[in-house]
Amino acid sequence: MQTLQIQKALKQKGFDPGPLDGVRGASTVAAIMAYQRANGLVVDGLVGPMTSAKLFGGALPAGQSSLPRQTVPWMIGAEALLGVKEDTSDADNPLIMGWAKALKISYANDETPWCGLFVAHCIGTQLPTEPRPNNPLGARAWLNFGKASSAQFGAVIVFWRGSPGGWQGHVGFYVGEDDKAYHILGGNQSNRVSSARMPKGRFLGARWPSQVPDPKAGPRWLDASGAMSDTQA
Repeated sequence: MQTLQIQKALKQKGFDPGPLDGVRGASTVAAIMAYQRANGLVVDGLVGPMTSAKLFGGALPAGQSSLPRQTVPWMIGAEALLGVKEDTSDADNPLIMGWAKALKISYANDETPWCGLFVAHCIGTQLPTEPRPNNPLGARAWLNFGKASSAQFGAVIVFWRGSPGGWQGHVGFYVGEDDKAYHILGGNQSNRVSSARMPKGRFLGARWPSQVPDPKAGPRWLDASGAMSDTQA
């Protein structure tokens, strides 16, 4: 609902967000950035306090006390992809292959670990000017992404796989945690986009987009339900 209100406000002010469908797609992001540029705001594609105040004339839409999810839009995109899975036959899922093509990332097939590709897609579509690691397919490369962060909702979380000093890893987005595990929304988790519990002992680091203010939200505690993952790529 929040995205639809933003789209309507942009349309009324002469900035075309594409279809008024409540989906924060490329056209909506471009319209937000164009509006920010025209109004002397920080051009980041996010509807934070300054942009929302300008866009809605100093007041948020009726019934809205804040627009918190608009400050972590990559999570909206990530959640929308829950259930997407690789093609386990000789073919490839064209959706996953399309993520690589759109980002101009060399990617052979969906049998190649794609956790880093998923993160790159979610960040790239929602924060198009945010720099990505040089090798976004490499999970540990995301330790060089953005800026250091605490483990909080939307943070990019990197884990080691194989051995702490090796090169293998896994990367996804922090959703919450329990005493023993981080709950991660990521790609290539049981061959699909899903939420999985990753052991805290495999944690390497948390990162936050450099162009987005760090909310310093702190941990989000969840029930310890679901099996612990040991093999995510």
